[in-house]
Amino acid sequence: MPEPSDDPTPRPWAEWRVVVPLDAQEASYLAASARISSFCRSFMTVCSYTYMSRATGMRMAGSVRMHREIPAHDQALPMTETAFDRDDVAFTSHGVTCRAWHYRPAAAARAPVIVMAHGLAGTRDAGLTPYAERFAAAGFNVLLFDYRHFGASDGEPRQLLQVGRQLDDWRAAIAFARSLAGVDGERVALWGSSFSGGHVISLAAEDAGIAAIAAQGPMMDGLAATLAMARYAGIGHVARLAGNGLVDQLRGLAGRSPVMVPVIAPPGEFAAMSSHDALSGYSAITPDNWRNEMTARMALTLAAYRPVARARRVRCPALIQICTRDSVAPAEAARRTAARLGGPVTTHEYDIGHFDIYVGADFERAVADQLAFWRTTLAA
Repeated sequence: MPEPSDDPTPRPWAEWRVVVPLDAQEASYLAASARISSFCRSFMTVCSYTYMSRATGMRMAGSVRMHREIPAHDQALPMTETAFDRDDVAFTSHGVTCRAWHYRPAAAARAPVIVMAHGLAGTRDAGLTPYAERFAAAGFNVLLFDYRHFGASDGEPRQLLQVGRQLDDWRAAIAFARSLAGVDGERVALWGSSFSGGHVISLAAEDAGIAAIAAQGPMMDGLAATLAMARYAGIGHVARLAGNGLVDQLRGLAGRSPVMVPVIAPPGEFAAMSSHDALSGYSAITPDNWRNEMTARMALTLAAYRPVARARRVRCPALIQICTRDSVAPAEAARRTAARLGGPVTTHEYDIGHFDIYVGADFERAVADQLAFWRTTLAA
């Protein structure tokens, strides 16, 4: 694996002649697409490494009062029933409305806030509410939001997944969280999972005001994740995703409707994730109205997104939770990131797969470790 540079920004370095069926209007945008040349670099690297490895504004819309009975086996929480409110709130990111839930502990005044969002094509109601409820029951504010183009948030086209847009949504959410009543703006923490586990590294590297971060099953290195996909699905699968991504990018430049690809599928079928546990694991946490699709252009930039390259700039305390049998976000990349972080690091490893951490006993272990970390790092 090549040593990451301090600047992970994709830069074009190669020109590739790609034969894709295009009409005249789409072809005219070919030279304008910087993402195509960025993909060329990533795809050529994937090919070579695969070969070598084989050879060798705020709006309140409502409030819900909740009570949570704390499990007796969760030693990190008080053994009492704790009340909290959940408010529907909204903020804007680049003029588009993002919707969120603000969990407010009933008895707390000026408490820390934990900002949360999901991973690849995930929405706030896809397995994240149990975490938010535990944090609120322990006395923390929580802001759990949907990205633009996903879930309850606005934004067209739907299901548009671009790293830069998601990072901008995080920045807007952080600023909004600091403005909320009852929030101590000096104690803002970030929680990410899978794809967003890498986002919290990128954001903490640029915002010295972040008090702490937690990343579970994190995608820390897009190149490593792309290589993992090539190993379990084959280089032809990666190439097919790239071909769809090229057409989608060109259609986007032309103002046309996007090309969609499935997010999850069984092994051997076409999707962004088709590992042995992707379909069953992701389906276990998604609501009935979740959309199993995303814009294909993400395939052009995935390998170039490497939060590990920014790790040295992170100075706040960090919790890195590594799933050692992770099929889509390689554990070794998370270990390398933890070793590079510039601040205090707490690392936990669990002998589980990527999706196991959201449910059952594995969720209980992970959330208990998170609560212990928050209590230590966010204490007044």
